[in-house]
Amino acid sequence: MSEVEIGRGKRARRAYTLDDVAVVASRRTRDVQEVQTTWQLDAYHLDIPILSAPMDSVTSPATAIALGKLGGLGVLDLEGLWTRYEDPEPFFEEIAHLDKEDATPRLQEIYAEPIKVELLRERLREIRDAGVTVAGALSPGGTQQMWRAVVDAGVDIFVIRGTTVSAEHVSTSREPLNLKRFIYELDVPVIVGGSVTYTGALHLMRTGAAGVLAGYGGGAASANRRTVGIASPMATTIADIAAARRDYLDESGGRYVHVIADGSISTAGDLVKAIACGADGIMLGTALARAKEAPGRGWHWGAEARHGKLPRGERVRVGS
Repeated sequence: MSEVEIGRGKRARRAYTLDDVAVVASRRTRDVQEVQTTWQLDAYHLDIPILSAPMDSVTSPATAIALGKLGGLGVLDLEGLWTRYEDPEPFFEEIAHLDKEDATPRLQEIYAEPIKVELLRERLREIRDAGVTVAGALSPGGTQQMWRAVVDAGVDIFVIRGTTVSAEHVSTSREPLNLKRFIYELDVPVIVGGSVTYTGALHLMRTGAAGVLAGYGGGAASANRRTVGIASPMATTIADIAAARRDYLDESGGRYVHVIADGSISTAGDLVKAIACGADGIMLGTALARAKEAPGRGWHWGAEARHGKLPRGERVRVGS
């Protein structure tokens, strides 16, 4: 890909969002009855290649079960309100009616309640008892603290989701999560991300991850570009990480790692373009937050919005 010059001594390359690209029909068409949407995610068969984003405004135990019965995969945020409060519904109602200027500080207060391991087990048990695949997500920091409780509770698929996750996190103040050792010792498939570069994704694949999240996630509710200057043009991101998967397939002698697009996918057309760029599956946030069954009641927010020190997101109105 050709480079462009930003200024003297600084070069970049052109990257593309999903809005920048379109699917062009080829010479051959196929009958709709011949098309399959099924997906084999590690040992688990899904009828549709859709995961819900592990965000409180999107996924509750009830919506995870509903999506599972529709053939997708609901991923519960195990650091969210469902593992902090026995009955979080009053807090969802309060969040939906907060004034704009009060939303962020109040979210920080509500999420200051400690996570309770017994609630974590109860929520995962509720999903498992419904007969669907059980998936839960933790941040990299939360993984270090609570992974054992999650595995003991019987999760089928473990998701490690952060704004950006690397296989080589550097810290002088604490022992970082050793992804390769962690995944090797775990008995369940692990999906990890976000990742936005070929090299970063390739390193994550070498840790043994079953899937890599392509993108930063939480597009509508994220303020990463405004607060810390980072963004992820998704068409290029997905294509780069799909290329890493292809090269890792050769390097590993045939081990296939799934690429899951996570972020900036709010329409059916975006989903089609993401798959055309190389994604195996799609993690949906805003699109599912609009559902009348979604716990956010027409509002959408992620972990960035409730951060205790540097909120990098916001509660946004997406409607129902």
